[in-house]
Amino acid sequence: MEETIAVTEAAPLPKQRGDQLLDHAVRYVEERHWDVFPGTWLEAADGHELCSCADAACPLPGAHPARPDWATQATGSAVQVRRSWQRQPTASILLPTGRTFDALDVSESAGFLALARMERMNLTLGPVTCTPDRRMMFFVLPGAGAKIPDLVRRLGWAPAALDLRARGEGEYVAAPPTRLGGRGAVQWARRPTPANRWLPDAEELLSALAYACGREAAAERDRRE
Repeated sequence: MEETIAVTEAAPLPKQRGDQLLDHAVRYVEERHWDVFPGTWLEAADGHELCSCADAACPLPGAHPARPDWATQATGSAVQVRRSWQRQPTASILLPTGRTFDALDVSESAGFLALARMERMNLTLGPVTCTPDRRMMFFVLPGAGAKIPDLVRRLGWAPAALDLRARGEGEYVAAPPTRLGGRGAVQWARRPTPANRWLPDAEELLSALAYACGREAAAERDRRE
């Protein structure tokens, strides 16, 4: 009897997670006007969760595009989003960059250092995510990729010396609450709110980010020496 009850109670959990993913995907479309598309998902196999792509060594399990034509899947239609997640309720939520926003990608340690600096400077921030692989994504206006190398040089840094890059056209980011295998879920360090609907330009955040990435690079050189 106890076994029957346990199975009955556990069964709804996948659906609950699917409902949660669908709800978030629809909200991104309706409230932020972001395009979204469904990615891969996690499947249980021999007590482990594997990526639906069937690659046992997948570097982004359950959090990458499921099809090569993913860019054409991305949609701003809530109706289409509902159809997509009804077909695969546990699909990851992916957001194409280079459309309504780009993302400045830095390490988690540099990102939190930069956030503290930005707050002291009273800078206007857009949404910011933290990923389970210890990266942070700062959402900025599109077009950041073309600007970053020159802006970094003006600040006195060689672009290749900093762990900082822009994700723009032809790329994507995973949105909360997408899970990255057993490593955990993508989370908001700064949630989307009405107050940050208008995104900053990359140039407004770059000084603080470059400073934090430079500090991290210097610390890494000191450790090696």
